[in-house]
Amino acid sequence: MPAPHLPLPPTDRVLSPLTGWTRAHWEALADRQLDALVPYATPGFAQYRIPGRQSWSGVVSDGLEGYARSFLLASFRIAGAGGEVDPRLIERYARGLTTGTDRGSGEAWPELTDRSQQMVEAASVAIGLHETRPWIWDTLDTRVQERVVDWFSGFVGGRTWDNNWRLFQVVSEQFLASVGASYSQSDIDGGLDRIEDWYRGDGWYSDGDGRNFDYYNGWAMHLYPLLWARMAGPDGDGGRGEVYRERLGLFLTTYPHFFGGDGAPVHQGRSLTYRFATVAPVWMGALADCTPLAPGLTRRLASGAVRHFVQRGVPDERGLLPLGWYGTFLPTTQAYSGPASPYWASKAFLGLLLPAGHPVWTERELPLPVEESDQYTALPRPGWLLHGTRHDGIVRLVNHGSDHNPLEGAAQDDPHYAKFGYSTATAPETAPRAWERAVDGHLALLAPDGTPSRRVRIHPLRCAGRHASSRHDARLPGHDDTFPIVTTSALHGRWEIRVHRLRAPEGTTVREGGYAVADGALPHAERGPGWALTRTAAGLTSAVVALHGWDEEAGVAREVAANACGPHSATPFLTFPGHPGGHSVHVTLVALSRDTVDPRALRASVTCAVDDRGVHVRFPDGTELEL
Repeated sequence: MPAPHLPLPPTDRVLSPLTGWTRAHWEALADRQLDALVPYATPGFAQYRIPGRQSWSGVVSDGLEGYARSFLLASFRIAGAGGEVDPRLIERYARGLTTGTDRGSGEAWPELTDRSQQMVEAASVAIGLHETRPWIWDTLDTRVQERVVDWFSGFVGGRTWDNNWRLFQVVSEQFLASVGASYSQSDIDGGLDRIEDWYRGDGWYSDGDGRNFDYYNGWAMHLYPLLWARMAGPDGDGGRGEVYRERLGLFLTTYPHFFGGDGAPVHQGRSLTYRFATVAPVWMGALADCTPLAPGLTRRLASGAVRHFVQRGVPDERGLLPLGWYGTFLPTTQAYSGPASPYWASKAFLGLLLPAGHPVWTERELPLPVEESDQYTALPRPGWLLHGTRHDGIVRLVNHGSDHNPLEGAAQDDPHYAKFGYSTATAPETAPRAWERAVDGHLALLAPDGTPSRRVRIHPLRCAGRHASSRHDARLPGHDDTFPIVTTSALHGRWEIRVHRLRAPEGTTVREGGYAVADGALPHAERGPGWALTRTAAGLTSAVVALHGWDEEAGVAREVAANACGPHSATPFLTFPGHPGGHSVHVTLVALSRDTVDPRALRASVTCAVDDRGVHVRFPDGTELEL
C-alpha cells in the first residue's frame, strides 16, 4: 500500500472512533489539493494544465476542465468558511473568470457549442459562482460579468448528449436566470422533464435510455436536480424539489451498503477516476434535509471513503489526483478523461457547505451496515445483489442488470459493466489484452480459436431476497445463431452459488472465472480437482469450486498491469471442454474473502443435485438452496 502523502490534523477518536476524521481533515485535504494546482495554472489562472494523458477534447478544453472542476472544490471551501479563507484562493478563481472569458487573453475558454466537453465544465463553473456569489460574482467588474454571461449563453437553445448532460444545461441556464440574464425556460423544463423518462423507481435513474446503472445515479442524476433546486429556491422550483428530495431519500436508504468496512466503494461502472465523488449524494442528502441516514453515519461513510484513498497515496506526492483508482492506471479511464478529469472528486466536499455546528460534524460516528452484521441487499431496479460480510468487511455486487448499452441496436461489452461480480476489494481486469481474454467474473463459450463470447446486453429476470437471475445471448465466430445463457445467483454466508443454464454448439469449451485479485507482488495460486484459488500477500482470496457440470481440470489466469488494484493480478477459473452440443447446466461456488478459504473442504461438504425441477444445494450447516 502506498504511503499517504498528506499532512493531516490529529485524529479525534472520541468524536470519530471509526475514522478519526473531523471537519478539519476535510478542510486540510481541500487546501492541499487546491494549493497543489497552482504551479500548473496558466498566467491568468484561466486554465490548469495538469500533467497526464490528454483527453479527446484537446489541451485547451482540458485546461478549462482543470479550472472548472477545481473551482467546484474552491467554491465549497470558500462558502463553507463564510469567505474566511486565504484571500489568494478567491483572487485566483476571480482572475480566472476574467481571463477565461476574454477572447484576446490567449487563455480563453472554448465557446459552448453543441455536445462539447465545455458544457460539462460550464455546469461546475455555474455551481461555483452560485455558491460563492458574495465573494466572487458580486465583486466582478460589470464588463467581466457580461463576458461570463455571454459565454454561458452558448447553452441557450443548445443540444447536449441525451443523458446526464441534460442537467448541465439545466443548472447553467438557471444560473443565467439568477443573475437576470437571458435564458430559456423551455431548456430547463425540457431537461428536467427528460430525466423523468429515466427514473426507474426506488431512487434509481438510468443515465439515459437503456440499463445504465452506476455511480452517475448519485453524483449526477440526483445531485444536479437538487443543486438546481437550490439555485431556483423553493418559490421557483415548481414543486420539483420536493420530488427530488423524496427520491434521493429512497436511494440513500440502501446506499451505505455499497461501502466496505475499510471505506472502499464497490468498484463498478465508468468514470471511477472520480473516486470519492461517490460520497456526494450522501452529503447532498444532509444539505437538502432529505436523508434517512443518521448524521454520524453520513460522516462515517464520507470520511471513510476519502480516508481509504488518502491512505493509499491519493492525492499523490505532488498533491494531485492522477488518472486511475489508486495510482495512475489508464485502463480505469475513458477517452473523454483528461488530466483534470479526476477533479470531479470535488463533489465529495459538498459537505463543507454544512456549517461546522451541523450534526453531521458534531455527532459521534456510527458504523456502516457491513461493520454491524452480514448484509444481503436486493436492488431490483438496477438488478443487483449487494453482499457484505462483517468479518472481513468486503462488499460484493452481483450484477444481473446493468450493461450500459442502448435497449436496441449496436451494443458492446465493457469490463466495468459486463462482469457478474464486483467488490470493494477487487477491480475487473481492464487492460486491452486482459479484456480480450475476458476470464474474470465471466461465463464464456470459447470458440475453437479461443475467442470468448461476450456478455453484451443483460436481460434481468428476477432480483429479490438473496437471489437474482438474468439472461444474455452469447455469440461465437462462425455462427449466425446466438446461444442463450441464463444465470441465477444465490447467496449464503460468504458464498455465492452461481448456476448457468446454457446452449452451446458441439465442441465448445465453457469457462467460468472468479474474482481477479491484485497486488504489488505475484498472487499465490493453487488448483486441484474441480477447484482453483488465488490469494494476495495480505490474504485476500478468490476461489471457484466446481459443484456440477465442470471438468476436473481448473486453472489460474495471470496478468500484468491489467488491474486497478495492483500490477500483478490472478483469476481462478473452471472449464468444461468438448461440449456435446445442446443444453447443459453448470454450478459454481464463487468465493471472495479475507478469511481462510479451503476449496477442498467446500467441494467435499457442499452437495449439489441437478434434476428436472432445478438445482438443489446443501451446505454443511444444513442450509438448503433451491434454484
